[in-house]
Amino acid sequence: MSGAFTVAIQELQTLLGERLETSNSVRQHHAHDESFHLPASPDAVAFPKSTSEVSEIARICMRHHMPMLPFGTGTAMEGGVNAGHGGLSIDMSLMNKILSVISEDMDCTVQAGVTRKQLNEHLRDQGMFFPIDPGADASIGGMAATRASGTNAVRYGTMRDAVLALTVVMADGKIVKTSSRARKSAAGYDLTRLFIGSEGTLGIICEISLRLQAIPEAISAAVCAFGSIEGAINTVIETIQMGVPIARIELLDAAAISAVNQYSGTDYPLLPHLFLEFHGTQAWVVEQASIVKELADENLGSEFKWASNTEERTALWQARHDFAYAARAMRPNARIFSTDVCVPISQLAQCILETIADIKNMGMPMPIVGHVGDGNFHVVPAVDPEDEAEMVLIDAFHTRLIHRALSSGGTCTGEHGIGQGKKDFLAEELPAGVEIMKTIKYALDPDNLMNPGKVVDMS
Repeated sequence: MSGAFTVAIQELQTLLGERLETSNSVRQHHAHDESFHLPASPDAVAFPKSTSEVSEIARICMRHHMPMLPFGTGTAMEGGVNAGHGGLSIDMSLMNKILSVISEDMDCTVQAGVTRKQLNEHLRDQGMFFPIDPGADASIGGMAATRASGTNAVRYGTMRDAVLALTVVMADGKIVKTSSRARKSAAGYDLTRLFIGSEGTLGIICEISLRLQAIPEAISAAVCAFGSIEGAINTVIETIQMGVPIARIELLDAAAISAVNQYSGTDYPLLPHLFLEFHGTQAWVVEQASIVKELADENLGSEFKWASNTEERTALWQARHDFAYAARAMRPNARIFSTDVCVPISQLAQCILETIADIKNMGMPMPIVGHVGDGNFHVVPAVDPEDEAEMVLIDAFHTRLIHRALSSGGTCTGEHGIGQGKKDFLAEELPAGVEIMKTIKYALDPDNLMNPGKVVDMS
């Protein structure tokens, strides 16, 4: 710890008291997310309770040139919370208040530490829900910072679509409101979307105003097995091209199904599957399901296995959401290397089939899951980050996969973000865009204190 950081920590202790932690156990907990990236501990961890406290924390850190790293629940996948430059981890978990719910406008405002499950539990008896659902019970602030999405994105969009306005603390401690709660605005630059997906590199998201959705009259979920992955993918493409407003359509290949069966105690046949969900009126849900069932039949899908009540439906989607843990359980003491490419829907089949051919030469379990209604899929091997030879092979595979996606008009990340691991790929994907990002970063954070080393390199 540098002398300058020692003084900063003393000032932070005066401000926060026991809510400033320097113990090894707390620092190590904040040294990593769920990814394979090697941990890097901060010098201290702050637990603010309000936006004004975050502002004061930022002012102290700026005076002493101490890096600031926002921390939500630590469930992200790209090493975005790792403190490679040391500094202060700012844990937002105590900023967990739901500040307002305005039913007439179908929106709410929450502090950044509120989690998606907490919010939906609060909304449950008000006829509304928040639809963005990454697998983990992530914080709303973290979801905004990484531009998260999940299984419902094919129907309800991503965090980019759900966020109306943000309250952000800048590197110098200034508090900025990015927009109003109005459903549309042409008032200057779109500051809200500038910060969504910025991964804590431009400012610290403290409050979020969100669009909410009405709980559908009817919800039905089903699983369908296919003799080939081509049949499953073609069913997805045809469903989207026909304009069926399906709420969820998730692909799991046979290796993924095997992992899910072992971890969640399910007994699905060891074949590629689609997990499906339909929202709407009773009649409209039946019609949607009938259309998709007909498409699945044409692609040699099995009979739909319906989750007939809320408990069965919850268990079905919990098994899907737990997939990352199921993949990690295939190999004790391993870490997840979760890829995250997304391609135009017309290129999905070719990209996945070429990836499967590549996997066959790898000699290790590499299951595939995906939010395929968006063209987004993940190859999820469990790896040993300290095995250099293995990591060379995995890195080479990952590079081939991303180049395959980019050549198809796709992206290196559909939902996980850039973090520390995909900066080179971002430069390949958006070379001129990265230069603009650096200009914005320098303008808002000239000392490079906000989550340095993530998204773009400033050195």
